[in-house]
Amino acid sequence: MIYWLYEFLVKYDFPGVGMLPGITFRAGGAIIASLFIAAVFGRKIIRVLQQKQIGEVVRDLGLEGQLQKKGTPTMGGLIILASIIIPTILFARLDNVYVILMLITTILLGFIGFIDDYIKVFLKNKKGLAGKFKILGQIVLGLIVALTLFISEDVKVRQHVKDENGRNLQEILVDPVTGEQTVQFVTKDIKSTVTTIPFVKKNEFNYEWMVAFAGDASSWLKWIVYALVIILIITAVSNAANLTDGLDGLAAGTSAISGATLGVLAYVSGNIIYSEYLSIMYIPNIGELSVFIAAFIGATVGFLWYNSYPAQVFMGDTGSLALGGILAVFSVIIRKEILIPLLCGIFLIENLSVMIQVLWFKYTRKKYGEGRRVFLMSPIHHHFQKKGIPEAKIVTRFWIVGIILAVITMVTLKVR
Repeated sequence: MIYWLYEFLVKYDFPGVGMLPGITFRAGGAIIASLFIAAVFGRKIIRVLQQKQIGEVVRDLGLEGQLQKKGTPTMGGLIILASIIIPTILFARLDNVYVILMLITTILLGFIGFIDDYIKVFLKNKKGLAGKFKILGQIVLGLIVALTLFISEDVKVRQHVKDENGRNLQEILVDPVTGEQTVQFVTKDIKSTVTTIPFVKKNEFNYEWMVAFAGDASSWLKWIVYALVIILIITAVSNAANLTDGLDGLAAGTSAISGATLGVLAYVSGNIIYSEYLSIMYIPNIGELSVFIAAFIGATVGFLWYNSYPAQVFMGDTGSLALGGILAVFSVIIRKEILIPLLCGIFLIENLSVMIQVLWFKYTRKKYGEGRRVFLMSPIHHHFQKKGIPEAKIVTRFWIVGIILAVITMVTLKVR
């Protein structure tokens, strides 16, 4: 909306209007607006949740301070959703296909999480929405993302044109005034399933290589493989974020760190000068996602104002499913999904701890007649709670690990 306001005001030579179309200006506006919404209106939303007695249902798991959280308002993810959607609508270009995809992701997964919380709180069903319906929603979202990337003509990547020997073609440009000659690579914008591999010199991987055996059919079969990968990523990261949301501020803080890193990656990928300098894939029109991710960062940080220990509100599945899904889809869109195990390492560790615990328990019960555990309790943040480490210290240490992983992710831009 702000961008279209510029097109109206520029006709009247309005002072300062030249700043409005700039991505950095609109990203700054988005993060300020999201922080304002989360901090100011968040208090009002919490008050409404308290009045409606929408409190967290807490099971006694023998964790220190756990029962004190009983009755704390949940479904606070509504604060996060509002703080993302409203600034994005205000500051981002709504004719950008990538922004539209991120809004669809936010709304769809937020809605699924809301239904899950509604069943738990209002229908008094502790199990919430059946897992198969959550996964179905994530599959639908994955198909929407994959089909959009396949069908939309606005979704392209810029690649170098190569000769028969695999070398980048170059062309000579002559300045018509000075006659000065410059050499530049020949490029073209194409639809592709190419993505980025970290730590290697030729750091691009094309999913088409996985189906090269299919011959001519590989041109469409690659999109099926791509769609399956997208569905897997969305499901894994979204559910992992849900598992991580077990301590005050853990999921929100971790998501903010990952979001900030993805914001930098999106900005340099959408800037032709920076992408050439860093030798990374240039994606036309992707820079607009900097505005969305700025709203995402503001929303998660603003939510921490109330969610940090001791929490005044919990995000519930309304927030956690959306946060994980947003990070997953955003990574796919900017072609950095292979970096997810590194960037979202906290989510991965949380997920793996549950899988290891369950598989080992089933294996030992079958072999020895009694189930044994690797961790005192899973997800792994509860393991550290059982060891007597204060909740606030666990969260802070997880944030530190998340920051380290984010820095390593950034380093992959140059280390090859």
